[in-house]
Amino acid sequence: MIDLVEMVGFRFMQRALVAGVCVAVVAPLVGSFLVHREMALIGDALAHTAFAGVAIGLFVGSALAVPVSPELAALVVAVLAALLIQAIAERTDAYGDVSMAIVLSGGFALGSVVISLDGGISVGIRQYLFGSLATVTEGNVRLLVALTVLVVAVVGATYRKLAYVTFDETAARVGGVDVGLYNRLLVVLTAVVVVGAMRIMGVVLVAAMLVVPVAAASTVARSFRQSVALAVVAAQVAVLVGVTVSYAHGTAAGGTIVLAAIAVYAAALAARALGSRLRTAAR
Repeated sequence: MIDLVEMVGFRFMQRALVAGVCVAVVAPLVGSFLVHREMALIGDALAHTAFAGVAIGLFVGSALAVPVSPELAALVVAVLAALLIQAIAERTDAYGDVSMAIVLSGGFALGSVVISLDGGISVGIRQYLFGSLATVTEGNVRLLVALTVLVVAVVGATYRKLAYVTFDETAARVGGVDVGLYNRLLVVLTAVVVVGAMRIMGVVLVAAMLVVPVAAASTVARSFRQSVALAVVAAQVAVLVGVTVSYAHGTAAGGTIVLAAIAVYAAALAARALGSRLRTAAR
């Protein structure tokens, strides 16, 4: 039996829970637009470039013996990669998933090359690959809270136009909406979410929180706005269950949270199937 009072009494668990709740707000919030635009792969692409940013930050810090924030380096690299993805999609004949695949593979390749230049940083980068509850610092939490406030404020201020571009880009363009601007805004917000979540989720799994809760919500929601709200609820359930199980059994935080999110998705599918059978039986 898990002693929840004891669990939340530990300072590192308080930090992990605050970080997890923030991730469970911003990831499905931005992921809702990505999934409905069939851009789910971009989360993976930016996570792999964030990995390269972490490697560069650790390498520069090690080589120059100066403190370099891996999170800040990852944020800069991920934002540049997000803008590169959008530029490739806008200025070449390549389809959107092609530009994402190029940036994904390029980011991971760059990260692996940088690590090979200094084998010592491979130990430090492991926590970013798979996520960890114990390594979430006060500074990570403050940064994540600030990024959460920023993302929620930006999405709230631009919600109508982002939704317009998401569901009918052509009509939005005819209506005078700067589609390119809002496309760039969406990919940059995705980069911010990926970097904010990677310390607890790990770059390998962070993209799942952009997609799985949204998929769960979409099976039962009746409107886009309702889907966004339910996706945030699904993500909160996954994070709270995942963090608790991870604490109790010592499992990897990111993987446990993702498995909890998939369980929520399976429950949503079962609920929809049950509802359909009940409606059929009532006729």
